[in-house]
Amino acid sequence: RVTVEEEGVTMICERDDFSLTGPLHLTSVDWANEHHRRSVAASLVQGIYVAERDRQLQREGPELALSPLWSEFFHFRLIRKLVDDADFSIFGGIYEYKPSSGTAKSQELSPRFVIAFRGTVNKADSISRDIELDIHIIKNGLHTTTRFEIAMQAVRNMVASVGCSNVWLAGHSLGASMALLTGKTVARTGVLPECFAFNPPFLSPPIERIKDKRIKHGIRIAGSVITAGLALAKKASQQVSQNHRALPAPPDQFAALSDWFPRLYVNPGDHLCSEFIGYFEHRNKMEEIGAGFVERLATQHSLGGLVMDVVSGGKNTEAPVHLIPTAVLTVNMSSSRDFKEAHGIHQWWREDKLFDTKIYQYK
Repeated sequence: RVTVEEEGVTMICERDDFSLTGPLHLTSVDWANEHHRRSVAASLVQGIYVAERDRQLQREGPELALSPLWSEFFHFRLIRKLVDDADFSIFGGIYEYKPSSGTAKSQELSPRFVIAFRGTVNKADSISRDIELDIHIIKNGLHTTTRFEIAMQAVRNMVASVGCSNVWLAGHSLGASMALLTGKTVARTGVLPECFAFNPPFLSPPIERIKDKRIKHGIRIAGSVITAGLALAKKASQQVSQNHRALPAPPDQFAALSDWFPRLYVNPGDHLCSEFIGYFEHRNKMEEIGAGFVERLATQHSLGGLVMDVVSGGKNTEAPVHLIPTAVLTVNMSSSRDFKEAHGIHQWWREDKLFDTKIYQYK
């Protein structure tokens, strides 16, 4: 079904209707089960997408609004909507978990609150602002936006109020970048929130799509050597400047994140996020061939980020969002019909998909 308006009546888009496309099989959640945790987190993010479409299509009230069921089915309630200050769209929300007795297993592993962020919504009321944020990701400037400031304040306040062990972060696409960036920001202070990032953008040429493994590996090695060389030159320049001004060396922010294990969910058919697969696999291969030092330096930087740093005159000190030292990486091994399906959030609660999960830790 599609969304159309006829004589003032708004028809329902199938993707928005929980009763048609939601994980109805999860009538009882086992919080120790990875599939259950992933499915609930993805559903809450979908609830934010639907909340924004509810707003734009004026689906208000218990009879028309479709977003509540995406959370209430799992006993979550949306207690606060995060609203963009530029276009007043709903880009995120804070959910509170209020289970009834006997509705779930392993309750000690459940969150008390989930802060979820949606991705780009292709509607007139939000598309221009969302694309602006997408461009900020490309330019490595998401941390300079007011949307990030709103999100960051919400995360800091919630963590300070209830503790990081009671708070989950979740997001899809643009929202996944928001979840990772807010998570990285608090993780540098020793606060390590659970984070679920679905189809997070990785800004790089789609090397992962090259079929010949030798060519692919060769390109990655060359890229690592060039990136490491530029990073060393940048570091040497910074040390000269610090010595000249008698400043202490800055802390290693990348290593400071090594104890934080965000959960990344990627699809090889989605060129926006598939490079995460090669990013982590290549690190292991470089260790195997004795070039671990080169890759440990290269993995902290991106060629694009180094170029943008030169353009900004060294003012942009935030590392690109996708550069993460450690992660729990889950890959959807099932084939997708097209890019839209490979990038969609619905895949992450489907029972008929084959998932492969690996843990990568920075050493």
